Amino acid sequence: MPAFFLALLLCFAVTLAGREQVRVARLANAVGSAAGLIAPIWLSVLAASALAAWLGNALAASLDGAAREMFLALVLGLTSVELALLKPKPAPKEPTRSAGAILLVQLAAQLSGATALLTGTIALTTSEPWLAGAGGALGSGAALTIGAMAGAEWERRVPIRAVVLGLALVLLLAALVIALLARGIIG
Repeated sequence: MPAFFLALLLCFAVTLAGREQVRVARLANAVGSAAGLIAPIWLSVLAASALAAWLGNALAASLDGAAREMFLALVLGLTSVELALLKPKPAPKEPTRSAGAILLVQLAAQLSGATALLTGTIALTTSEPWLAGAGGALGSGAALTIGAMAGAEWERRVPIRAVVLGLALVLLLAALVIALLARGIIG
């Protein structure tokens, strides 16, 4: 069960602070309603999390305990860099109202984003792929749903840059501690 909760918390926090959250909020504002975004959001996070968990489980057989911990440290470090350096793109000028197009864009964003990598890494590290996948999907989906429901209010009410930098710092520190533990330097 730790895989579920770890994936849930990490994916929720990273998605809440990430570029996808802002993009979904801007898209909901441009479209005028979050209702058309909910199904594509959840279908994309379910598919991306399932694929990431499956890939993480497939990779688990080729790594031992210390290598798994170093891989987790690397992924947390890369996630912190992604959060700190990559900024959301501007709001769409002419957003599509096609659920299929929204699903494809959202699926591509989920597969190429930090949450899929985190979900796969948690599946690899804990050897509980389906719990990690379920937690990742639930965390990411809930955060994106919040962004869609908030719309334009998201950027007005949330100090996004402060949240992003704070989470990036926490993830970077966690990556350093995990790497030092895996190498036997501390602990």
